[in-house]
Amino acid sequence: MTEAVPSLVCLQGVTKVFASGVTALSDLDLDVRPGELLSLLGPSGCGKSTALRIIAGLAHPTSGSVAWPGAAAQDHRGEIGFVFQEPTLMPWANVADNVWLPLRLRGVSRRDAAGSIAAALALVGLEGFAAAYPRELSGGMKMRVSIARALSLKPRLLLMDEPFAALDEITRFRLNDDLLRLQGELGCTVVFVTHSIYESAYLSNRIAIMSPRPGRIVAEIEGTARNERGTDFRTSARYAELCRRISRQLEAPIAGASS
Repeated sequence: MTEAVPSLVCLQGVTKVFASGVTALSDLDLDVRPGELLSLLGPSGCGKSTALRIIAGLAHPTSGSVAWPGAAAQDHRGEIGFVFQEPTLMPWANVADNVWLPLRLRGVSRRDAAGSIAAALALVGLEGFAAAYPRELSGGMKMRVSIARALSLKPRLLLMDEPFAALDEITRFRLNDDLLRLQGELGCTVVFVTHSIYESAYLSNRIAIMSPRPGRIVAEIEGTARNERGTDFRTSARYAELCRRISRQLEAPIAGASS
């Protein structure tokens, strides 16, 4: 019998109440498995971004626990990359210096970081843009820089908070494919927040569906393996059926909350 692989990170009974009195999460349980691309899907305001920030250590639960099996308490923070909804680039710095930022915060000199910066830009297809400034880039290119900045840390876990939501559909499809390629090359685990049924169905090994606020996990759906998502997957019957399954599971808690 094959021994189960321990979770990379595990949230147990996590509740988050803000100072305003708003309860964002209530008794949320979530296991993140090594090497998967897990999507968190749910309506606006259900606490998806809050859950991501708690995993990253940028926010702390009011109650419940966040465990990193097999990792010392201080070790995991250095293994996390975070891509926010907006690229959040420094407009006065060129692309290379924007990618350098997290390395600089760790005390790595610009000279010593040069190889990591170049490698990260190559991963996202921006080798020729190191000297460009954010104002010279398209929205999709800015997001690629943001991803490269997170990848410069060589993260074990990549957290992505609706990174493609503001992009046009063509650019979004292209970056979805790039993300799958990057995950395959790097072997990292990805937790991906999205509002899109179609995006979650295309990207994910597993989809965790959240209830309206206060958020908790109400259903999980197994997606597809990365090697099963070829160029025709978006038009396949299998993809359409997966989207229908996700849609039905998503509608149930929303209907319950509004009844």
